[in-house]
Amino acid sequence: MKAYIAGRITGDPDYKRKFDHAKACLEAEGFVVLNPAELPEGMRHSDYMRICMAMMDTADVVAFLPGYTQSKGARLAWAYCQYVSKTTMYLEQMSFYKNAEV
Repeated sequence: MKAYIAGRITGDPDYKRKFDHAKACLEAEGFVVLNPAELPEGMRHSDYMRICMAMMDTADVVAFLPGYTQSKGARLAWAYCQYVSKTTMYLEQMSFYKNAEV
């Protein structure tokens, strides 16, 4: 299964560590991970969102990081998932994420 990670990037200086941790936890569970934090820097926000929407469409599940509601883009991802009935998971509720070493 493919999982896309959704969470706050803009304005979070620690986003790479958080996304890397989520990626490692998901991979340990057997997911192929689509990680927007691995996209190259320097594009417009709208460019990132177009790429991320395609990544979400490709994914079987969208995994939301704790604090995703702090992100305009992640809130848009959540609304999109609700609209198209995409399967979601909230990592803060998943034992494989909560119990993993940071």
